[in-house]
Amino acid sequence: MVFSTSIFIYLFLPITLLIYYIAPKKSKNFIILLSGLVFYSWGEPIYVVVMLISTMIDYFAGLVMNHFEGKKLPRKLCLIVSVVMNLGLLGVFKYSGFIAENINAIAGSQIIDINNMNFFGIDFLPMNMLPIGISFFTFQSMSYTIDLYMGNVKVQKNPISFAAFVTLFPQIVAGPIVRYDDVAKELDDRTITIDLIYDGIIRFIIGLSKKVLIANSIGALWTAVKSTDISQVSVVSSWLGILAFTFQIYFDFSGYSDMAIGLGKMMGFHFPENFNYPYLSKSISEFWRRWHISLSSWLKKYIYIPLGGNRHGRIRRYINILITFLISGAWHGNSLTYIVWGLFHGICNLFSFTQRASRKIVYFLQILFTFLCVTIGWIIFRSTSLNMAFLYIKHMFIDIQLNTTAIVASLLPFTSDYSCLAYFVSLCILIIILFYVELCEFRQKVTCLYLQRNYIFILCIIFFGIWGQSNFLYANF
Repeated sequence: MVFSTSIFIYLFLPITLLIYYIAPKKSKNFIILLSGLVFYSWGEPIYVVVMLISTMIDYFAGLVMNHFEGKKLPRKLCLIVSVVMNLGLLGVFKYSGFIAENINAIAGSQIIDINNMNFFGIDFLPMNMLPIGISFFTFQSMSYTIDLYMGNVKVQKNPISFAAFVTLFPQIVAGPIVRYDDVAKELDDRTITIDLIYDGIIRFIIGLSKKVLIANSIGALWTAVKSTDISQVSVVSSWLGILAFTFQIYFDFSGYSDMAIGLGKMMGFHFPENFNYPYLSKSISEFWRRWHISLSSWLKKYIYIPLGGNRHGRIRRYINILITFLISGAWHGNSLTYIVWGLFHGICNLFSFTQRASRKIVYFLQILFTFLCVTIGWIIFRSTSLNMAFLYIKHMFIDIQLNTTAIVASLLPFTSDYSCLAYFVSLCILIIILFYVELCEFRQKVTCLYLQRNYIFILCIIFFGIWGQSNFLYANF
């Protein structure tokens, strides 16, 4: 189920909230659990078992860990079981195909049937199985056992409350990654007020605007470029295409995060922010402090710092950074392109440290250079292979032809038809408005148009929104 569909907005959400609000306080977590299971199993009911397995593993690991409080060895064994089992689920369902492809490539024969996971004639596991959001809920669930082992949180003895934490439907599919310590207090005791519900509705409207007005619209340009042979695409069109995807993925993912945060507020939860104007960053290091903040903080807390962080010299710090970004790339997808994308950002991050020493670099040029690096990274991220990524980048920077006719032809869809031009201009205005609204929200400033623009957004969503089963991009990761 997708937030931008009519069945969610007009059926699932109002029914769920109505039951949730009238239910007694002790029953609200059960309603969260039930609604989360219904939401997740709407499109793929069989995969809900994977999420429940992950939930039970970490819940019982937490109970055993609490039972052996003060005893390091059994607590560590529980932690190992939790991490291994969750990563095992993630590996089997997400990376088995990637591993099988490489085994076949090394062996030079079809040892493993990639379509049916047929190992020497024995049916083992369908290769196309990928539970939606598995990367999110496994990381989210693991945060509980890791923090419990480290003594940062108290054990959750109520199975319903813990299951409600894992199955919170606002963020179960595409984040933000809500760690247990983010909502531990609110799981047991939360206050729902009219003001909080109102703030949640406003935040949801802004997120929905990003998704159906901008992300879905501008994504059409990238789809058109991506589906065309790169040799048949002009240089200008190739730039327009990847810029379209650059903004599509931002407005798609930040829109989902806004909707998730808004829905959380409607239910009495305060989820962490996930974006802070990442495309205004002056370095890749700063970019990752602003982009997908929940994942960045998770990797920093549970990967980078345990590896040693920056405590063991420059060389060790660089290695830790590369390992962290390698894991980040692998987390996003089961293809070599994602791994290379992660390493690309890791290498760019290394140069972020030296960039700070150069005080003479103009602020704008720093932002522009970082944005260019991020855009190139998106090419690797979204390409089906490294060869396709290389060809696309080569076409953008090397195959440049100063052909006026070709440039005009590539821009023709935006200039030949006044309706297209008007639509394009309107889209740009909406992007500017949304950025301004975000800035006001982030700085907690209220303008005289605070109420009016919400009505404007609603009207734009109704009349100009591209609706339907357009899944959120990060739900695939």
